[in-house]
Amino acid sequence: MFLSTFHPAAEAAAAMPAANRHLPIFRRCVDSDDPAVLVTRCVRPGAPLSGEWLLLLTGRRLVVTQDTRPLHRLRLHLNANLRHLRNVTWRLDLSKPGIELAVTAIDGVRERFRMRLGDSDTVWRAESLLRESFVAKPVLV
Repeated sequence: MFLSTFHPAAEAAAAMPAANRHLPIFRRCVDSDDPAVLVTRCVRPGAPLSGEWLLLLTGRRLVVTQDTRPLHRLRLHLNANLRHLRNVTWRLDLSKPGIELAVTAIDGVRERFRMRLGDSDTVWRAESLLRESFVAKPVLV
């Protein structure tokens, strides 16, 4: 399930070449039955020259990898179950199409990522995916 949903999610956010390079790390972090929801390039606000970052959101996990500069080494930055993330917030920016996502990991570290998205339609689609993943769903009794 993961592999069959990964490539369409990466293509939707125009992150395909980088996504293929980061795929081996993602495969180690995500269960094969966990569908990819969003794959996108991102930057770290406050550290714009820290390399290329790639964010993967699945049904159960948030995984962020880094391609370091200047040696282009891939490294895992964040691998968290969605249930373990706290204070998840995001802010849309339609002037420079993107979304800034902030989460507090289980170790208490506040992480911020700015997703670079191509246009306002992609921003709204990504915002909808974030809402579906992080907004509590009502429990039916």
